[in-house]
Amino acid sequence: MNPLGIFLTVLVFFVFNRVYKKKGEKFYLNPVLFSIVAIIFILYFAGVEYETYNESAQIISFFLGPGVVSLAIPLYKRRKKIVEYWFEISVGVVVGGLTAVLSAFFIAYFLGGSESLLISISPKSVTTAVAISLSEQIGGIPSLTAILVIITGILGNSLGVVMLNVFRVKDPVARGLAMGVSSHVLGTSRIMEEDKTSGAVSGLGMALNGIFTSFILYYIIQLIMSI
Repeated sequence: MNPLGIFLTVLVFFVFNRVYKKKGEKFYLNPVLFSIVAIIFILYFAGVEYETYNESAQIISFFLGPGVVSLAIPLYKRRKKIVEYWFEISVGVVVGGLTAVLSAFFIAYFLGGSESLLISISPKSVTTAVAISLSEQIGGIPSLTAILVIITGILGNSLGVVMLNVFRVKDPVARGLAMGVSSHVLGTSRIMEEDKTSGAVSGLGMALNGIFTSFILYYIIQLIMSI
């Protein structure tokens, strides 16, 4: 197996993560964002096809699944807290899920986005696999949806904690729920660094939002399009 993708991905992220840690974890030095941009430039100037890189980095993608499943561990450890706040979490998922869909749709609409863009951007706050499937079902462009999901995750990873601090959201349950519902895995991984309870709630919020959005997205889009 060609080790190019694994070596390049790990090396680039290691370098930018070291810079991020060394500079005091400034949000504008987010290692995920800089790693993606750096790899794009490296592949472009080296003349390496994306397919070649992607094929050699498949093992990293494979570990994404176990990584997501492992979020169940902090969730289990803090199950009493989750049960205590079950109502707040349920309401947060419903309100947050609807807000994520409607805000994305109408912002794109008022900026003059095409119908295909409006549909494709709607599931941008759920994980990539779920978002792509939903995009196909409602007539969107799956590849465009995947890009928008990644951008959403990067923004959440980079700016989510900063925004929570700006608006003085201090409760760990509220912080975790906001990150998980709005920016899925990348947001969850970021808030997990801040607080384990927030990370556990974020993982739960991410999962519940994926399920909730799967049930309601088609009907919401049909309703909006018919108005």
